Amino acid sequence: MSAPPPSPHLFRLDGKVALVTGAASGIGNAIARVFASAGAEVFIVDIDPAAGQEAARSISATGGKSTSFQCDITNQSQVVETFRAVNALRPLDILVNNAGVSHIGNVETTTAADFERIFRVNVQGMFHCLQSGVAAMKDRGGVILNIASIAATAALADRFAYSMSKGAVVAMTLSVARDYLKHKIRCNCISPARVHTPFVDGYLKKHYPGHEEEMFKVLSASQPIGRMGQPDEVAYLALFLCSEQASFLTGVDYPLDGGFFNLHG
Repeated sequence: MSAPPPSPHLFRLDGKVALVTGAASGIGNAIARVFASAGAEVFIVDIDPAAGQEAARSISATGGKSTSFQCDITNQSQVVETFRAVNALRPLDILVNNAGVSHIGNVETTTAADFERIFRVNVQGMFHCLQSGVAAMKDRGGVILNIASIAATAALADRFAYSMSKGAVVAMTLSVARDYLKHKIRCNCISPARVHTPFVDGYLKKHYPGHEEEMFKVLSASQPIGRMGQPDEVAYLALFLCSEQASFLTGVDYPLDGGFFNLHG
């Protein structure tokens, strides 16, 4: 018996309202663009107002629907006001918690200030967004997707504080998934390996001036598949997880790692 032809409605978000944090660049921007192309109205939330406005304009210029809000997710009052403003326009269906920062260092070289900065953005900031997102969705259901990292579950050199924060993201994902099943809220997370974003380029320029291309190849080869991921590849998995076709999935951490976790070594 042959399989039925694919539905033209697979992985569509028509009529859905999505809020994506850290959506002015990198993975968050890719998610915002892909969601808009799938029919969602996308609210871009970013600490950089100019970059956020430009991202929204770019989506609108290609036929999508997008609005930007400036927000520092470490400031709970700003988060509450931002979610309130979005919900005043349209009830929220999808929350993607993508905003985050990175840090390089082991337990000895990580300062208390480094640790606090990573915690405030990657853990406390996500907590603020989760709290407001759940409050917005409790009466009608919805989908929450958090961006974690393979650093949450794999031992990466010199990523002490960053790994701590992403481990917390996975734990928060599971907790929210368990507590809000009864409210018809699904919550999952994606754990990418190294993805080629502006952060990678900045890191190479800062630490390996004049040798960027060589080190880029070294970093790419650290994934068994032989290259870094692309932001759009994260975005397409995000689209699936936030679509109706993933309605049976909740409380799962999805590795997107080019074979790093299971094939490394």
